[in-house]
Amino acid sequence: MPIHNSDVAQIFNDIGDLLEIQGENQFRIRAYRTAAQTVSGLGENLSAKVEKGEDLSNISGIGKDLADKIAIVLETGSLPMLDNLKRKTPGELITIMKIGGLGGKRVKKIYDELGTATLDQLKQAASAGKISSLPGFGTKTEQSILEGIEQVKQGQGRRLWAEVEETVNALVDYLHQARKVKKVTVAGSFRRRKETVHDIDVLATCSKGSNIMDHFTSFDEIDKVVSRGETRSTVVMRSGLQADLRVVPQVSYGAALHYFTGSKEHNIAIRKRGVKRGLTINEYGVFRKKDRVAGKTEQEVYAAVKLPYIEPELRENREEIETAEQSTLPELIVQDDIRGDLHMHSVYTDGRESIESMVKAGRQRGYDYVAITDHSRHVTVANGLDVKRLRKEIEEIDSLNDSINGMHVLKGIELDILEDGSLDLPDEVLKELDIAMCSIHYKFNLSQKQQTERVIKAMDNRYFTALSHPTGRIINDRPPYEIDVNRILEAAAERGCFVEVNGQPDRLDLADHYCRAASERGVKCILSTDAHSAGNLDFMRHAVAQARRGWLQADDVVNTRTYTDLKKILTQRR
Repeated sequence: MPIHNSDVAQIFNDIGDLLEIQGENQFRIRAYRTAAQTVSGLGENLSAKVEKGEDLSNISGIGKDLADKIAIVLETGSLPMLDNLKRKTPGELITIMKIGGLGGKRVKKIYDELGTATLDQLKQAASAGKISSLPGFGTKTEQSILEGIEQVKQGQGRRLWAEVEETVNALVDYLHQARKVKKVTVAGSFRRRKETVHDIDVLATCSKGSNIMDHFTSFDEIDKVVSRGETRSTVVMRSGLQADLRVVPQVSYGAALHYFTGSKEHNIAIRKRGVKRGLTINEYGVFRKKDRVAGKTEQEVYAAVKLPYIEPELRENREEIETAEQSTLPELIVQDDIRGDLHMHSVYTDGRESIESMVKAGRQRGYDYVAITDHSRHVTVANGLDVKRLRKEIEEIDSLNDSINGMHVLKGIELDILEDGSLDLPDEVLKELDIAMCSIHYKFNLSQKQQTERVIKAMDNRYFTALSHPTGRIINDRPPYEIDVNRILEAAAERGCFVEVNGQPDRLDLADHYCRAASERGVKCILSTDAHSAGNLDFMRHAVAQARRGWLQADDVVNTRTYTDLKKILTQRR
């Protein structure tokens, strides 16, 4: 049974959470979470590295101990350390951790204060208003917990798009090996690039005599075959994901792809538009009475209702149909539009590789520039930079710029916004930088008014470039802090500040609807990876996908500019 990088990362993340529940020190917890992030960001499967005889301890941020643990996971699919931690964890705390917004620290706090060790006990406490009375929680979190309990009980939890990707890719590659298969396409929320995915919908076309259904139900990552038919089969993967395979005739392929891509709301709107034109639209095609008039391609489906093709990322019934009717759909940004990454970390703080290594990774991706933005001093757990150490980093970047050709390294910082809205480092050193990605890393529990004013005050500083991961959310782990994003965007527009679309798979922050709101207000976005290793630079595709869901075009994004134009933009506020 193949072990994916995401499987190894999940084990390390689970260890980190369980250690946090048990009150272990933050540096040990962080080591496992950092390892999980490193593994997730690798461009090559760990199993392939082992097969080639590579020493996993040479991977930056792994080391011998973690490399030995990875080897055990790759060989056995499990890790004794995780099993031991699970045995030491009371009741159903492991299950409770699956509730979105409840990381290990929060689970421990609720358990310590209220003794809630089971889902039922947690539900009773939340229903009685006991959780909202705890410091740092509130009624919104309490309601989210109640909703999360029901999702966990019903097995309806959603997984990060990036966590599902490896399984999807492996399945698609496997299905292409079936006899007489023609097309294999993943539809559903995965194709629309939703932040999280509930299940996998796969469509295939085949010639007569194909063995694709037998082939599908023999996939070695399947835990259970729920049903098996000639044109549809359903299985549950060992990851818990349900996967449906539908074999459709070529003449219906476009209609089926449109139908099963969704969203439901988009499809209903298209069907209503068809009815007005005397058409019936379903997964089998577009019909006028009994005659099939379209359906071989998605373009035919849209053309039948007098619309241009609508990209999957836009299909949420959020005015995309009306916009398409007016021929004013945006030309969505693509990854080739990106000229550089403006949020990256190095070994100066909590990154796993040297500045030179990170720059090299940027050059390999064809970038014109990158920015090194290590943490500022307030983030002590990340060994944040004080003025003296930042100036040392500046000198290294200046030296590197003198020695490289055709590539520019910008001097930057990920700068903490302090509770009172001041910035974490003095202007005298900030003026020496090219860019400041400004972030909130603590005091998440301020009121919406306080949090909003905190950020706006920080924006008043001329050296504030962009608000990084603007809502602070960690998808399926930590909800956004209370902040008036629309007011923040208005303030950014007035001051010429930018907002980040962070490509970390569990952040994807800004949310898509806020990306669109930024564009409508004339606020430019920075798409970035927040990379902590060279492999993390691949996260740019997630930032681009999020931007596309937010209707962004290349002109809406700062780092689609040439280096010369970028420098002009960055210096305008100073």
